[in-house]
Amino acid sequence: MEPSVKKVATTEDEGGLASATVRRAGAPAPAVRPPRRAATVASRIYRDLRAEIVSLKRKPGDAIAEKQIAETYGVSRTPVREAVLKLADEGLIEIFPQSGTFVSRIPLDALPEAFAIRKALEEATVRYAAARASRSQIAALRANLELQREMQETANYEGFHQADESFHALIAEIAGYPGFWTLIQQTKVQIDRYRLLTLPVRGRIAEVIAEHAAILEAVAANDPAAAIKALDDHLDDLQISVADIRRDYPRYFTAPGDPV
Repeated sequence: MEPSVKKVATTEDEGGLASATVRRAGAPAPAVRPPRRAATVASRIYRDLRAEIVSLKRKPGDAIAEKQIAETYGVSRTPVREAVLKLADEGLIEIFPQSGTFVSRIPLDALPEAFAIRKALEEATVRYAAARASRSQIAALRANLELQREMQETANYEGFHQADESFHALIAEIAGYPGFWTLIQQTKVQIDRYRLLTLPVRGRIAEVIAEHAAILEAVAANDPAAAIKALDDHLDDLQISVADIRRDYPRYFTAPGDPV
């Protein structure tokens, strides 16, 4: 006797044709998949909010209006809440019950560890890059340095930040370990927020470009030791100015013992 089948659903495919879904008697029901659109929208909201926070378009202390964001994207508050909770896990958003949801201030106590992790990983990439860089790869770094100078001339801080990021990503790619840069990006999110505050400081971009040029020349000379020293000088110089930037933007930072 042929095993019986049960008709469990009738749906329309993309062409509008009705089709029946059948399964054998006693077979387990198919797993229910979560709606893909909700997941996609939540991911997009997360990416957009994260970029706005890191770029300081949403400043430390700014309120996060979930209802307004949901209306902007034409969705319910559920995917917005999902994105907000993920950003809270990263330390970019603070949620205060009965008070509201806000862009977090930059935690001073998190910066030293982030700097140490970044330095350890980038020392490895710049060492490998200096040992194996090709002429075309050096040319790509020089082209990037020219882009940085163009951004400097137009005082395009966001454009300079992106060119700066690309410079360091190129070094990781030349090293043969682009995944290192992915790890660095995950750990330096608070550094990026702080670093963007330094760019308008008179002479700061020129210093960064000079430091990048020193790294580039050491890599071009296939000198790993010099490349590591130039990188360390670059990262240490950024860390030194934390106190000055905190003085200029006191509301953007928080330290242990500060009132909530």
